[in-house]
Amino acid sequence: MSSSAVLHEQPYPGRICPADYCYSPAEFARDADFAADTLYVVGGLYGNLAALDEIERLAAHERTAVTIVFNGDFHWFDAEPEWFAAVERKVARHRALRGNVETEVARETDIGVGCGCAYPDAVGEDVVQRSNAILSTLRSIASPETRRRLRALPMHALAQVGKLRVAIVHGDAASLAGWRFAQDALDRPRSCKWLSNVHAASRVDIFASTHTCLATLRSFQLPGGSLSIINNGAAGMPNFSGTRFGLISRIAATPSPHKPIYGTRHGDIHIDAVPVEYDHDAFIARFLSRWPTASPAHASYYGRIVDGPDYSIPQAAP
Repeated sequence: MSSSAVLHEQPYPGRICPADYCYSPAEFARDADFAADTLYVVGGLYGNLAALDEIERLAAHERTAVTIVFNGDFHWFDAEPEWFAAVERKVARHRALRGNVETEVARETDIGVGCGCAYPDAVGEDVVQRSNAILSTLRSIASPETRRRLRALPMHALAQVGKLRVAIVHGDAASLAGWRFAQDALDRPRSCKWLSNVHAASRVDIFASTHTCLATLRSFQLPGGSLSIINNGAAGMPNFSGTRFGLISRIAATPSPHKPIYGTRHGDIHIDAVPVEYDHDAFIARFLSRWPTASPAHASYYGRIVDGPDYSIPQAAP
């Protein structure tokens, strides 16, 4: 993200949140879609097959059965047919939601949404335009069959873990590309009123999200009870300065056999950010073969991939 703020009189592709991204928090006040002993929420894989291999290895070393849910943006850097198809095959073994990337890849016609990120004004226009270019490249390689499959994926899911109800979203409690589960948004005093309304309408105990690409863990004591929010940032890229591991959100009744970076408890349920120590050399080699210097993805992401973002663990989980 750029630190420069840009004001726009009219929204343009990459900053627009289309109407079909929106839903009511009350949609979560339903029976759970599935139950899980141990839940891995994998957001922002971004085509990193080395990270996916490591996530499946982590799951194999759990004491209980693991349900892996990809909550969007599992595609991104994989903008070549063989790479894209490999991601499709491996993700299809698990539960998946569509993020803005998959939603816009799947559209039959371009409606001017661009990448669908709905970037806020704090993100520089150059970043937005590069994301639009990456999305356009992805759309060009997706087959009609793949688009149909991606289009059929849900925007959100509800899991039962122990006695708690866990809403899995891409963005926030009201939009696929919502930014209200970003660290800075959650820390604003006025967020508590909105979260209280969300909590009452949804009857959700834990939200797991990813869209903002920066990791966050917060717990709130609201008039109706406790609400926990965990945003894994990115499973397929570093999340903190000077690091080279991704993150997934682990939500389970049992402690993690893998040392978390940070975590909390919500009643009897463990909520942890578990590192994904993927093969960096394998990933960077494939990334550079597709996105050399001066390409859109290289300009936006290479620095983060090799050095991590300008973001720290205490910012994610004070």
